[in-house]
Amino acid sequence: MASQAAKSSTFVWQGTDKRGQKTDGEMNSASMALVKAQLRKQGIAPTKVRKKQASLFSSAKKKKITPGDITLFTRQMATMMKAGVPLVQSFDIVSDGLDNLTLKELIAAIKTDVASGTNFASALRKHPRQFDELMCNLIESGEQSGSLETMLDRVAVYKEKSETLKKKIKKAMTYPIAVVVVAIVVTGILLVKVVPTFAEIFEGFGAELPAFTQMVIGISEFLQAWWLIFVAALIAFIFSFREAKLRSQKVADAVDRFVLKIPVMGEILIKSVYARFARTLSTTFAAGVPLVEALTSTAGATGNVVYRTAVERVREDVSTGQQLNFSMRNTGVFPNMLLQMTAIGEESGALDDMLDKAAEFYEEEVDNAVDNLTALMEPMIMAVLGVLIGGLIIAMYLPIFKMGQVV
Repeated sequence: MASQAAKSSTFVWQGTDKRGQKTDGEMNSASMALVKAQLRKQGIAPTKVRKKQASLFSSAKKKKITPGDITLFTRQMATMMKAGVPLVQSFDIVSDGLDNLTLKELIAAIKTDVASGTNFASALRKHPRQFDELMCNLIESGEQSGSLETMLDRVAVYKEKSETLKKKIKKAMTYPIAVVVVAIVVTGILLVKVVPTFAEIFEGFGAELPAFTQMVIGISEFLQAWWLIFVAALIAFIFSFREAKLRSQKVADAVDRFVLKIPVMGEILIKSVYARFARTLSTTFAAGVPLVEALTSTAGATGNVVYRTAVERVREDVSTGQQLNFSMRNTGVFPNMLLQMTAIGEESGALDDMLDKAAEFYEEEVDNAVDNLTALMEPMIMAVLGVLIGGLIIAMYLPIFKMGQVV
């Protein structure tokens, strides 16, 4: 039964309705027999039912499931549940509107588990690559308290805010990296393809070239001889660094500490950590998760070893009876504004609301910082490109200018 539901297919059908008029359509189901039974329930006499053939240009393709897909799934499930649609039926409605076949199969597998009596959180835990422990814990809390629709809405808001924050960080990092890569590629093409042409012309001058021009020609000759080895070494370095970061916790921790010290970029990353900390702790605490357990989830959500270690220390202190804001202050890594908001929340009994406001504040700070960085980087990048490209052009035309002065 599980395999049938997991392999749900699309069937094309034709039939006649109660008025005797011909009608047709498509339906997702595990078998042809179920399609015919469903049509008869709707008062349609099926005359022809066949499995839809996958088109070469079909928009429904198997693709990797992204965090954005999971966020969309969570929001749609929350909407269905708030509208009063039963959980199992919600899976079918959400799945019908998706184009990603891999995600459709995942939802079908979850639906099968839930329909067979497994609770929603346990069904999600069977797919840890798509659903993290924090999301599973929150949904389990909602099921136990009888407020699954409210909890799904909170999880959806949390994931939407988290994805928005990730996109802002990617935007801040992608733009300058992309421009630098383009600048390196263009400079390399000029040195390997254009400069040698000028060098051949200069050989016929019979005069000593300016030092700047000689230096550029020397770099060009070096790249022509070694560019393949240089590119291979660069690719090997990137691959080795990536593997070392994945396999070695020490390397990953060192990278985490280093990125926080990068000018401008480090400030954006730090503020994003504050936002994730406040957002995660607010969501988990509002869901009724005990503070110590909420801090366990929050530590993993910070995304940086410096703050993960700090939150783990806070959790240990809170478990011994210390106040949250006092424990946070002792770590020395949290800003005064976040400490004050936490203290006010604890005193007033509205910790989740105060942390939610703090999260919104730091998310807006990240947004403004990204916009400022983009505005700052544009003139800087243009200046760097001007120096690189302009320097190469000057180096190539400098001998021609000097020859013109002699004449």
